[in-house]
Amino acid sequence: MTGYSGNIEKQTLKNNYFRQVLFTGKHAQLVVMSLKPGEEIGNEVHPNVDQFFRIEQGEAKFILNEKEKHVVRDGEAVIVPAGTFHNVINTGKGQLKLYTIYSPPNHPDGTVHKTRAEAERAEKKHK
Repeated sequence: MTGYSGNIEKQTLKNNYFRQVLFTGKHAQLVVMSLKPGEEIGNEVHPNVDQFFRIEQGEAKFILNEKEKHVVRDGEAVIVPAGTFHNVINTGKGQLKLYTIYSPPNHPDGTVHKTRAEAERAEKKHK
């Protein structure tokens, strides 16, 4: 298929993996994520990548540049500009379900990380 077409809300809610790439294009990448209660992505920065997040289920705390904090819930979005340190923490009682768009792409096409630990191991190999 050229591009991506689908019900992103349903795909996001159905996903139970920490990270799953759904589409990778030349200038953008669509990824669904699921974080357990209390789980976080870890403080990270993408020097040349803007990132859009939309929460489909749960509650998250976004921490930008280690000081600016935003609590975000179902149906809300956050954009993290390139060069901004950021962390996303599941502050809800259940799974946090979100999708994110990287521009340009940030992960190898077809990436699936079932857990955060698996994602961290993979990222160490690619550095």
